[in-house]
Amino acid sequence: MSAKLSREEWQQRKVSGWTNPLARWVTGLTLFLTLTGLVVYLAPFSLFNQHAVLVHTVLGLAFVLPFFVYMARHIIAYWDYPLTHSKFTGWVSGGMALVCLVSGLVLTWQALFGNRIGDTWQLVHIVTTFGSLIFLVPHLISVLVVERKRKQEPSAAALLAGARSHGLKAMAITLGGLLITGGLCFAVRPVAFDNSFPDDYDMGTTSPFAPSLALSDSGDALDPRSLSGSASCGSSGCHPQIYKEWQPSAHRYASMDAAFQAIQGVMAEQNGPVTTRYCGGCHDPISLFSGTKNIGAENLTELSGYNEGISCLACHAISETDVKGNANYVMTQPERYAFELKDDTTSQFVSDFMIRAYPQQHIDSLSRRMFKTPEFCAACHKQFIDEEVNRVGWVQLQNQFDNWRASRWNHEGDVTKTIECRECHMPLIESTDPAAGDVADFNRTDDDGKHRSHRFLGANQFIPALHELEGAEEHVALIDAWLQGEYDIPEIADRWNDGPAVPIELDVPGEVMAGNTVAVRVNITNNKVGHDFPTGPLDIIQAWISIDVTNEDGEVVYHTGSRDDHGTIEEGTFMFKAEPVDRYGNLIDRHNLWEMVGVRFKRSLFPGAAEVASFDFPCPGMTDESMKDLPQTERLTLTVPSDATGELTVKAQLNYRKIDQYMLDFAFGDDSGLTAAVTVMSTDEAVINVLPPAPEGTR
Repeated sequence: MSAKLSREEWQQRKVSGWTNPLARWVTGLTLFLTLTGLVVYLAPFSLFNQHAVLVHTVLGLAFVLPFFVYMARHIIAYWDYPLTHSKFTGWVSGGMALVCLVSGLVLTWQALFGNRIGDTWQLVHIVTTFGSLIFLVPHLISVLVVERKRKQEPSAAALLAGARSHGLKAMAITLGGLLITGGLCFAVRPVAFDNSFPDDYDMGTTSPFAPSLALSDSGDALDPRSLSGSASCGSSGCHPQIYKEWQPSAHRYASMDAAFQAIQGVMAEQNGPVTTRYCGGCHDPISLFSGTKNIGAENLTELSGYNEGISCLACHAISETDVKGNANYVMTQPERYAFELKDDTTSQFVSDFMIRAYPQQHIDSLSRRMFKTPEFCAACHKQFIDEEVNRVGWVQLQNQFDNWRASRWNHEGDVTKTIECRECHMPLIESTDPAAGDVADFNRTDDDGKHRSHRFLGANQFIPALHELEGAEEHVALIDAWLQGEYDIPEIADRWNDGPAVPIELDVPGEVMAGNTVAVRVNITNNKVGHDFPTGPLDIIQAWISIDVTNEDGEVVYHTGSRDDHGTIEEGTFMFKAEPVDRYGNLIDRHNLWEMVGVRFKRSLFPGAAEVASFDFPCPGMTDESMKDLPQTERLTLTVPSDATGELTVKAQLNYRKIDQYMLDFAFGDDSGLTAAVTVMSTDEAVINVLPPAPEGTR
C-alpha cells in the first residue's frame, strides 16, 4: 500500500514521524544513554560517573519497550520507501542500536546476578555505541539537508519545524536524565573517612607509625573502615572462593593470634604501647594506621571489631614496597564507591552491582603487577631489630626473602627456571573468580580458569584450630600435606623436587656386637623449601629428630626426642631452633624480641643444604670413664643385654610444631592444657642385627 503513496503523502508521514511523542522519548533517551555511556567509558573515575552508570542502567531498562515499539512502527512505515542513503544509514544504525541494547541487557544481568561483566559483551556494547552513533548522525542530517533545500515548500517547512521541536524536547529529556544524575551526586556520596590521629597520639620521631617502617601515602592516619570489611569481598558474590581460602589463613589471623596478643601485651607493658607499632605493620595494619597502638589505648588491636589481621585491602591497597623489611611499604587509601560501606541492604546490593558494572577503578586501584613479585612479599617477610627497639643496635631476624634470593630456586632473568614465593605459597586453583586468568605469567593465559590460592599455605597448623576458624580442619590437613611434601603443584612440577619437603635418611650399621657402641646417623636435607628450614621466629618454632629403638619383643630400648604428658620435649634432643639473648646474655624465651641483641645458638637448613644428626649409644660394658668424652647430648643408654641377639628396629622422625610448650605456658598458663599440634614431616626405618659378644680374648 505504501508503495503507492505520493510524494506529498510520504512527506506528511515524515512530518508525523518528527512530531510523534514516542519518537521524542526514544531520541531523548538514546542521546542520554549515548552521552553517559561515552562519559563512563572515556572520562576518569568519578562520583558523577558512578551515578551515571546507575541512571544509565535504569533508563536503559526503561528504554527497551519504547525502543522496540518505535522501531517496529518506523520499519513498517518506511518498509517500501526507496533505498536511499538515508534509509541505508537508518537500517545500519538501527541494527547497531539493537545489538547495543541486547549487549546492555546481558551486561546488566551479569552485573546484577553474576560475579563480573564479560569482556566480549562489554566490547560489543562499546563498539555498537560508536557504530550506531556514526550511522545515526548522517541518517538524520541527510534528511534535514534535503528538506532545507526545499524549505520554501509548506511540507518542508512543517518538517523542519517538527524536527526543531523534536530536537528541543528530546534534549529536554536528555537534560532531565543528566539532572537526575547530578542530583544523585549530592544525595548519595561515599562514606566520609576520618583520617585523623587521636588527640593524644604520639607522633614519634621518624614517622607517625615508627618503629614500624610502614607509611601512608598521605602521612595521615587511615580510617579503619577504609582497610577493613573483607567479608564483603565474599558476600558480594564476587570473590567467595578467595574469601573462603583467606578465612583460616595466617594472614587472616595475624592480629587475632592469641600468642601474638599475649606477646604484644607484654611488649606494651614493658616498653610502652607505642613500641607495638613495630609488630603492627605486618600483624595488625588496620590498628596501626588508624592510630590505635597509642598510649592510653584500652585495646591495641581490636578496634571496633576490625580484627582482620592482613585484610584483603591491607594487602591490595599497598602501592609501594622496599626489600628492607619490617613492613617497609606505603599504604594508599582506596577510593571507595558511592554506596560502599553503607549498612542497609539496598546500598550493599547497589554497591555490588556498581563494582561489577563499572569495575575498572576497582581493578586499577587493587590489582598491581607488583603483587606478583617476591619483592612485594619481602616487605613483611624480612625482619630486623635496630637500636630504636632493642636500645643496642641492628640485629637480623627472620629473612625468607634473602634466603630465597640467594638460593637455587632463584635464577635471575630466567622465569622458566625460577620458582617465586607465590608459585609455592599461592598455587593455582580451579576457579570461576573474576580474578581467574593471568597473562603476566609466562605459563598462564587470560582464560586459564585458575586463580592463586589465598590460603598462603605455610607451616602454622596450630592457630587455625585453636581459634576454631571457619574451614580450619581442611586448612590444617592441607598444611600437614604441605609440610610432608605431598601437596602437588602441577605448574611447577618440572622445576620443583619430588618427595618430602625435608626428607630424612637413616644411616646405621647392618650389625653390631652386644656391648659395643651403636652409631646411628640421620641425614636431613632441605629438599623443597624455598628458604631456610625451619623459618620464622625460631625462638618459638621447633623442628626436631625423634628416634625410637625397639627389640624383637616391641620393647623400647632407646629413645630421644620424646614429649612428656605436658608436651615438653626431652632434654638432649637434636633440634632445629634458635636461642636469642638479650644484652645481659639472658635467653629470649617469651618472644620478647624487643630485648634481643644476638643469638647464642642457631640451627637451620639453607635451601638444598644437608645436616647430619649423630647418635652414639654407649651400650653395656662401657664405663663412666669411657663415656666422659661423649657430648652431654649423646650420653644416652641403649639397654641391650650383653648376651642379646636378634634385631633392633630403629625408627626416626622429623617433627615440627609452630610454638614450643614454654611459650604456650607463658601465653595461656601452665594449667591451660594447650599443646601445639605436631606434624611428622618425614620418617625412615632401619634394622640392626645384634650379634652375641665375642669370646674373651678375641676381637
